[in-house]
Amino acid sequence: MGILQISVFIENKTGRLNRLTDLLEKSQISIRGFSLADTADFGIARFIVDKPLEAQEALRAAGFLTKTTLLLCMELPDRPGALDHVFTVVAEAGISVEYAYSLVSTYVALKVDDIERAEELLREQPVKLVEQSELERSLEPTDL
Repeated sequence: MGILQISVFIENKTGRLNRLTDLLEKSQISIRGFSLADTADFGIARFIVDKPLEAQEALRAAGFLTKTTLLLCMELPDRPGALDHVFTVVAEAGISVEYAYSLVSTYVALKVDDIERAEELLREQPVKLVEQSELERSLEPTDL
């Protein structure tokens, strides 16, 4: 069981991530989740997609260095402590979590170098910008 993740090693320069996502779009591959980690010169873009083997083939054909990894994936209930419970079970079993990220149907947070300009540009796009207050909500009794 598990899901396949594709890791892509990319140069840390403007437009490189867009080149990856554009290639996936043109290949009719849907991104279900992603994570981006960077250093000064290079980054690792990790993707969960609907067609991982096709995505890897397209990326390699375009000259990208890729690697696949098997990951555990789960759906958590939307309530306080749900993620903590998973980490507790895993930690008590002596299993180390190397990294984690969320998938589709969640919010996406981006660290950008010009937040005001990015917000201005994205307000004109078919996305909903989220304020901190929207992440704060009261649980209904049925959520418990």
